[in-house]
Amino acid sequence: MLRGGIIEPSDSPWASGVVMVKKKKGPKMRFCVDYRPLNGVTKKDSYPLPRIDESLDLVSGSSWFSSLDLRSGYWQVPLSPEARPKTAFCTGRGLWQFRVLSFGLCNAPATFERLMEKVLASIPRQECLVYLDDILVHGDSFEAALESLRKVLQRIAAAGLKLHPDKCCFMRRELEFLGLRIGGEGISTLEEKVQAVRDWPTPTTLRDLKSFLGLASYYRRFVRGFSCIAAPLFHLQRKDCDFVWTRECEQAFSSLKKALTNSPILTPPDPKLPFILDTDASDVGMGAVLSQMGSTGERVVAYFSKTFNKAERRYCVTRRELLAVVKAIGHFRYYLCGLPFTIRTDHSALQWLMTFKEPEGQIARWLEELASFSFTVEHRPGSRHANADAMSRRPCALAGCRYCEKREAREAVISREEQSHTCESSEPVCRLVQGVDSTEWRAHQEQDVDLQPVLQWVEAGRKPEWEEVAGCSPGSKGLFEKFDALRLKDGVLQRAWKEPATGEERWQVVVPRTLRDSVLQGCHGAAGSGHFGVSKTLRRLRQGFYWGQLRRDVEDFCRRCDICTAHKGPSDRSRAELQQLIAGAPMERVAVDIMGPFPRTDRGNRFVLVA
Repeated sequence: MLRGGIIEPSDSPWASGVVMVKKKKGPKMRFCVDYRPLNGVTKKDSYPLPRIDESLDLVSGSSWFSSLDLRSGYWQVPLSPEARPKTAFCTGRGLWQFRVLSFGLCNAPATFERLMEKVLASIPRQECLVYLDDILVHGDSFEAALESLRKVLQRIAAAGLKLHPDKCCFMRRELEFLGLRIGGEGISTLEEKVQAVRDWPTPTTLRDLKSFLGLASYYRRFVRGFSCIAAPLFHLQRKDCDFVWTRECEQAFSSLKKALTNSPILTPPDPKLPFILDTDASDVGMGAVLSQMGSTGERVVAYFSKTFNKAERRYCVTRRELLAVVKAIGHFRYYLCGLPFTIRTDHSALQWLMTFKEPEGQIARWLEELASFSFTVEHRPGSRHANADAMSRRPCALAGCRYCEKREAREAVISREEQSHTCESSEPVCRLVQGVDSTEWRAHQEQDVDLQPVLQWVEAGRKPEWEEVAGCSPGSKGLFEKFDALRLKDGVLQRAWKEPATGEERWQVVVPRTLRDSVLQGCHGAAGSGHFGVSKTLRRLRQGFYWGQLRRDVEDFCRRCDICTAHKGPSDRSRAELQQLIAGAPMERVAVDIMGPFPRTDRGNRFVLVA
């Protein structure tokens, strides 16, 4: 390294230790420096490395491949004179420092990836993939692949970079790249990697198990139901679990080796063909298969699996099946976003997915995640489940599912006692706000910017055209979408709402902005209200009142309630990681923050500026 100009003598105050690591092939050793102390105080470079699975998807349709490898890639990147002393390392022959980028520095991968993408920036990724010092050039014909290879070699030569000829492959029908075999037929595992899995001895320590799972997880995209098969092995890695190799562990270990050694060939996705997503859930986890129907039949694009946590395992069958759909679509988001696709499931209850009436809580959040995707749900023949109509009221295919009953009681079901106090009576519901009668409600609604046009539409008895609504506020547009559920009663604008638990229809007063605090105070902070939490306060409000972003305002009001803040425990808040801040002189660095809200002072203040 000294003769090659890689290192030079150093008088740096920094010094890192040297470690020798055996190379993968042959008896030779690799010279490495332990830069962990230096990396611990280094400001990290956030330049991203490309995702391997996303990159390999771009080889779809290619039939000719070339792979290039740079000779000692990091050593072709010079270090600035200011950075060199920090790379110093000590040996028996003194202190030395690198003149080029050294392996082991935490920012080395990001720096090298930035360099390579800058060198090959003019060549599209559909012709050339770059992952650190590994380059894959591909094309759908011999001529196209050869032309792409010529452009890549010209760019590398112009940048002054050098290749390792023994590690380069040119114009092949298939080759090895990033631990996988790439070819015109698709992507498959390497035989030598599979052999390593096949010959792996039974783990006797936690470290052995982690090594095996690390190798196996790299090929998890090739194995259907990987997480479910490996669930007993992942369980052994938990901190609260002793390492005891049971019969279930041995069975999982053998099944995983068998699945990996018989893994299929995956086909790169073709955006011109429709996607098919098969999902399934079991007691311990979920699995999904993304495939496409081509001229030769159905071809697998990728597998995905995930074990359920303790809470998710307690879900009923339908919740687990719906959760499997949500997680699978989230995982394959970059394939499915913006394209129509089909979801196939053996659980018939999921056919009510897009027509579920008035979803609440967890179901509402899941459906909101799926709203941006365009798909149809197709039921595959199998065992019969409860029909879609029954499921629209209760998302549980098993009678007596205690977990779902408890969750729905917390999120949607109204107690009979509350219902008896909030059902319609001869007294208008708007009088529930103390000191405000129907006339004043009407006056406040007429002064509200969002409600003014809506009142005119309802009084006229006609639903306006969208051109008339386009210039209105977002609040008016939201009520326009619910126009068929609006009416005037006692001159006050109200909205029809169906109780999710009972199907009973209620009329809610549409609350203008000027009265929302009074309504919230009456349902949460007034005498006899009980200062309930967000869920109960929200249920209470929905029996008689409505406005846009109701949940958000209830959460904010409960969080700002002085009595609740004083008597209830502090909520957990995510905090930024503490870091050491170095200042050279007093008042060189000043931190400013705001505390509050506190009870209002005589001068009307509720916050304190802290510096």
